[in-house]
Amino acid sequence: MTSKSCYVYIQLPSSLIFETCGHYRLDELDDGTRLGRFVYGRTYLDRQDAVPLDPFNLPLTPREFQTVRLGGLFGALRDVTPDAWGRRVIERRAETSDLKEFDYLVHDSDGRIGALSFGAAVKHQASPRPSLPEVRELKELREAAGRVEADLPLDEDLEDLLQPGSSLGGARPKTVVRDQAGTLWLAKFPAKEDRWSNAAVEGGMLRLAERCGIDTPETRLEELGDEQVLLVKRFDRDLEPDGGGEYRHRMVSALTVLDLDDSVTDRSGWSYLDLADEIQRWSDDPLRDKRELFRRIAFNGLISNLDDHPRNHALLAPDRRWRLSPAYDLTPSPVRSLERRDLAMTVGHYGRIASRYNLLSSAPRFGLSREEASATIDGMIGVVEKGWRSSILDHGGSELDCEAVKRAFLYEGFEYAAPT
Repeated sequence: MTSKSCYVYIQLPSSLIFETCGHYRLDELDDGTRLGRFVYGRTYLDRQDAVPLDPFNLPLTPREFQTVRLGGLFGALRDVTPDAWGRRVIERRAETSDLKEFDYLVHDSDGRIGALSFGAAVKHQASPRPSLPEVRELKELREAAGRVEADLPLDEDLEDLLQPGSSLGGARPKTVVRDQAGTLWLAKFPAKEDRWSNAAVEGGMLRLAERCGIDTPETRLEELGDEQVLLVKRFDRDLEPDGGGEYRHRMVSALTVLDLDDSVTDRSGWSYLDLADEIQRWSDDPLRDKRELFRRIAFNGLISNLDDHPRNHALLAPDRRWRLSPAYDLTPSPVRSLERRDLAMTVGHYGRIASRYNLLSSAPRFGLSREEASATIDGMIGVVEKGWRSSILDHGGSELDCEAVKRAFLYEGFEYAAPT
């Protein structure tokens, strides 16, 4: 048997200091099984302000938790590991792709999401306000990201600028930047396979969603010559009032809330219905959050955002209480089918079909009557129909961008009658 271990640190609500909350160990048994163990520290458990990493799977108790799922990685820890892009950045720095999940977990990154950090020392050593690249360095950051994407050599100074971080899913080139006021933004760069300005389209969709009554983060568009970069404000961070540091908020993906493995081939547990039930347990305001989730499902169907997998939804805890996080990663898919389009997760009694009849079939699970749900959809249709094109144009897009994605919006099959 071989073992690796680290201490787990947490930045408590309304605190600028990381506290040691527990210890994580990963054992690889002789048969290849990976067994993860986590235990909270007794000093941490004695604190009046202690909060759990996960209130249901890792509650505040002195017992040792064990898991063999996810290769021995607990869901709340898995969510902090980098996404596909972040792993590429880390592998470049390590000069090897032969890394294990534990290596990605403990890789130091000031841009990682949530309130957790990891290390070998009993006490956390980092500053409450880490050093991060600035918005004014976007040109250099774009060059660095482009070279990583193309697997080209990169100067050490440029490579050090990129923050692998984590964005709860996604393979697009990105990094974390700070503006002059100290606010953190996720900078999303163009990718070589883009067929339209992703910055203009995604930014436009976030503003369109906002007009549909959906909670969304603030966005900015930055021009770099003939390219555009989308800046999305980090909603898991808040600046301390006097600017001395930043508060970090706990955050878990819907994958963790649903207690699911990281498998793209097994979607049996990918369900908005189950997520609504879990929100009833997790959320401080479950009725509001379930209705908000319904709006997001309807919006995804109306713009054909078919990449709405469980890592593209999250819960956030700025204080001791959990709430549905702002929406993110809203991107239209202009597929050809006019009769049927499926979302990534189960919507209602008819599976994943993005249609009015399917959404209405499950309306009570989201705290809505069929009449309320239908009226909600009607209002959103009006906003999307009148506003999708102007939202893209107002966010820096072109008519060519609009033409490239127009098939995504209000597809015909959304209003088809239920099968008999």
